[in-house]
Amino acid sequence: MGQRLAQESPVDADVVIPVPDSSIPAAIGYSRASGVPFNDGLIKNRYIGRTFIEPTQDLRERGVALKFNALAENLAGRRVIMIDDSLVRGTTAGPLVKLVRDAGATEVHMRITCPPITHACHFGVDMGHDGDLISATLSVEEIRQHIGADSLAFLSLDGMMRAIASREAGQDDGYCNACFTGKYPLAVGDAQAKLSFEGVLA
Repeated sequence: MGQRLAQESPVDADVVIPVPDSSIPAAIGYSRASGVPFNDGLIKNRYIGRTFIEPTQDLRERGVALKFNALAENLAGRRVIMIDDSLVRGTTAGPLVKLVRDAGATEVHMRITCPPITHACHFGVDMGHDGDLISATLSVEEIRQHIGADSLAFLSLDGMMRAIASREAGQDDGYCNACFTGKYPLAVGDAQAKLSFEGVLA
């Protein structure tokens, strides 16, 4: 997916960094395909969980602040391509762009290894409702401005499917792309509030 993303959305830069840990393979792939060197730019506190599933925005923002530290020696004076696996609520991306800039990066280009997530998952991924998803309400350019990146690009759906060798084989069966397309494999009923089953109003 990183290699495909480099083909679809190249940018002049000095270093490719992942948002650890899930984006490391894609960042390596982007680096190989683009020729831009790979390096670590962020260190992750592994005792902090996934921030996008925290129940409130305040907790999500505090989680991001505790979760990452920037390596200034790898970022200062450099044009940075930052690879992440997804952009769900937009909670993490903005603070990370600022963190990398504060470490001395002259440019920060965000690249996401999946298409914009515009629809909620009703089959097990706890990501909130459509209104909680930043790509459901903002354009790519509006998101770029919101997170403060110099550029922002997502991997296309076709590119993602080709990267996992599904489309070349003509086999899209078995993959659910509903969060990208809104086309659910089964009928979906009314969405429940995030904390409804805990007896707490969201």
